[in-house]
Amino acid sequence: MSMDFTDQRLSYEKGQLDQQSVPASPFELLNAWMHEAIEAQVQEPYAMSLATCGADSKPSVRIVLLREITGKGIVFYTNYESAKGQDIAENPNAEALFFWHKLERQIRISGSIAKIDADKSVAYFQKRPHDSQVGAWVSQPQSGEVASRDLMEQTFDQLQADYPEGAAVPTPEFWGGYEITVNEIEFWQGRANRMHDRIVYHKEADGSFSTKRLLP
Repeated sequence: MSMDFTDQRLSYEKGQLDQQSVPASPFELLNAWMHEAIEAQVQEPYAMSLATCGADSKPSVRIVLLREITGKGIVFYTNYESAKGQDIAENPNAEALFFWHKLERQIRISGSIAKIDADKSVAYFQKRPHDSQVGAWVSQPQSGEVASRDLMEQTFDQLQADYPEGAAVPTPEFWGGYEITVNEIEFWQGRANRMHDRIVYHKEADGSFSTKRLLP
């Protein structure tokens, strides 16, 4: 059964992006756009598509949650033994994409990815809700095959008994943060007639960023 969307389209007319007025640092614009998305009540504006590719040259993409914007990149947390963790171990290049339809904006981030300091991962894990901490222990490994939902629930219930509410849940060694160190960031603002604004920041050898406009 097929579906045809060739007649479905929208005209994007909510904003514009001028290369001459963007800040020198892409992180300043990234923070500004993120604040605007939060103020506009975009649902989970920190949700991003993360694309990785391992030694098999097969790309994979999934949604993860941004947890920090640093002075050099962006941080998220996951299971190190997951499919994405395996990809990252084999190939340290990754891309992340934010799309906020409400604002007709995209942000595309390209860079190299590496684990963050273990102490920082532990500090974040201990801030998570108790049940989320317990749930992290169920995924051994994340993306691994499981016989049934019932088996997952049984494992979760056993862990809840081992670590009841109020008890300290240890941080798994197989879980923690990654940081994508930015090499390029593209800011995309939808415009009418498909004449979209696309401004790309590129990191130079001295650590500064240059900008250029791309055709839509």
